[in-house]
Amino acid sequence: MRRLRAEGAYGPVLREVLPALTAVVVALCAVVAGLAVGYRVAGIGVPLGALAVLAVACSVAVRRNRPPARRRLGFYTPEELAELDTQGLALAVSRMLRRDGWRVLPSRRSEARVRVRARDGHGRRLEVAFRPVAEPLPDEDVPSRPGRPGGPGPPLRLVVHRGAFTRRDVQWARRQGGVRLIDGSCLRRWAHGTPLNELGDSS
Repeated sequence: MRRLRAEGAYGPVLREVLPALTAVVVALCAVVAGLAVGYRVAGIGVPLGALAVLAVACSVAVRRNRPPARRRLGFYTPEELAELDTQGLALAVSRMLRRDGWRVLPSRRSEARVRVRARDGHGRRLEVAFRPVAEPLPDEDVPSRPGRPGGPGPPLRLVVHRGAFTRRDVQWARRQGGVRLIDGSCLRRWAHGTPLNELGDSS
């Protein structure tokens, strides 16, 4: 037994797991006591309600931890992001926008390049482009149409890149105005669950 422990092939002894085991027992006893008090005060509805909440919480946790369901809800791991092509990244960004409360608009068939357009409940518009660099190629940049008089104005433009932007990219974004750069670090935080409006701008 001592030799197995010395080699790391034997599990922990009781004194090593006793604190965690005690905490679990105390927590379970507290839950049971709370349910008992609730039953005495309000009747059978309290334990039944607690069981229903527990069942819903377990179901949500299981669904969110299954990769396909998790991705449909707009949550991606860094490894999953790295494997996506441009179309897959656009789908991921669309799901993340929906998760954050944006309504993703249908794509325009006439466009050769992948873009995502969305609108929120306040009428704000968002255009997302996917490029290895922020500055457009000479034949790529299509100026956005100005907003109608009295309308919400031009859309916010988002440039998503899984890598890092160069100084030239940052300077270009500042000259344009209304452009946010989302680099690989921000993208991973966004995919992990940080809302878009809480992400820092790479520029």
